[in-house]
Amino acid sequence: MPQPRSRHQHWQLAIAALCLALAGCKSMAPDYERPAAPVAEHFPQAGADTGTDVASLAWQDYFADATLQGLIGDALANNRDLRSAIQRVEGARALYGVQRADLFPGLNAQGSFARSRTPEDMSLIGRPMVLSEYRAGFGISNWELDFWGRIRSLRDAALETFLAAESSQRASAISLVAQVANSYLNLRELDQRILIAEKTIESRQESVRIFQRRFDVGSTSKLDLKQVQALLAQAQTLLYQLQQSRATELNALTLLVGKPVELAPAGHAFSETKMLHQLKPGLASEVLTQRPDIIAAEHLLKSANANIGAARAAFFPRVTLTTSLGTASRELNGLFDAGSHAWSFAPSVSLPIFDGWRNRSNLEFAEVRRDLAVTSYEQTIQAAFREVADALAAQHGIRQQLVSQQEMLDAQAERARLAKLRYDHGATSYFEVLDAERSLLDVEQQLVQMQRALFSSQVSLYTALGGGSQSIAASSPITPISRQPAN
Repeated sequence: MPQPRSRHQHWQLAIAALCLALAGCKSMAPDYERPAAPVAEHFPQAGADTGTDVASLAWQDYFADATLQGLIGDALANNRDLRSAIQRVEGARALYGVQRADLFPGLNAQGSFARSRTPEDMSLIGRPMVLSEYRAGFGISNWELDFWGRIRSLRDAALETFLAAESSQRASAISLVAQVANSYLNLRELDQRILIAEKTIESRQESVRIFQRRFDVGSTSKLDLKQVQALLAQAQTLLYQLQQSRATELNALTLLVGKPVELAPAGHAFSETKMLHQLKPGLASEVLTQRPDIIAAEHLLKSANANIGAARAAFFPRVTLTTSLGTASRELNGLFDAGSHAWSFAPSVSLPIFDGWRNRSNLEFAEVRRDLAVTSYEQTIQAAFREVADALAAQHGIRQQLVSQQEMLDAQAERARLAKLRYDHGATSYFEVLDAERSLLDVEQQLVQMQRALFSSQVSLYTALGGGSQSIAASSPITPISRQPAN
């Protein structure tokens, strides 16, 4: 024959049943629907519909230069701005944990001792009484029963805020990769321009030596000598400017990397090395949703949507529960004797009747914040679309300019050669040679700048497409939590 259940067992079953009932409560937040992307279906100048899966293309696979790979790896490990972003994510995780804890009852151990004296004229037995009371047990204090999903909505909002912070951290990492790559490209551009300036200085120093000898023997004028010296001074000034710019750029790269950087000048040209892989952007609607900043904006939208549920639930009664279960006795040695069981069960209900329209205003504010989040989400998509379109336009335009610039360089080099030949045969003044040499140096410098701009546009395209976001997420020091809030 089964034994009858004790009151303690009945109490445990009641609490378990109540928790199961609360687990089935449905949030009052509106159903979430992702807003339509307010951009065209295709990027301009994108080409084929099938594109590179840039989000899964790790930066180690995209950037082919070994030195650049090392710098990016150091930056991801040491950059202080990125470290701050990671710490903000951890803070958002902690706040989510605090909000999630409100779903569960807080079980507290309790112990107390009280001693009191009742005077004779107030005693029921006609003489003074001294009473002692000992209590021990555990209980639940002010646990809100989430019948309307208010706490669940606040938990969901905190979870989405955490996920938004996590996505923003990945966006910061991608941005850091691009900054390091562009700074490295700027250094390599300056290295190549310095090489051109140094070779020009060597050539013009030899010209000054030759014209000085001609002037000494009276075969050329002082004007020609000064013009040659001016050409040399121009190249030397340019070299000093480039060296200063390189030192400044190296300082900027050191700040990005987060530790001292020793980077020797490159001895090769851009065209002699393969630094980046080619990308195909594909469809806009497919690739933009993989960008971490767009993912973060959508999580913030979901958070605002969940806050509406919490604001709606505030209009309904709030039920809280305080319970305790333990033992009580007048004597300490009788605290755990048979029959010393003590318990209390104290639910309370609070129903808002008039609050000065506070709840209504909170609901209106939550709805406005949701609308603002929708607008921000759409703006983020539009900005991302423009970044990709700008990078594609830059690549297309710069490639065409490079062809023209190379033709201009070839023509300018031939012009300088012919001008020098004409001067040597006395057919023209040295002014024509001076103008041709100055133009040649400018065109050489511009060609290098344009080659670097093409690489930078490729980096911009990789970043705009959310390049490497999956690999960065996989290597992140942040421990992931469930992406789907529990019911």
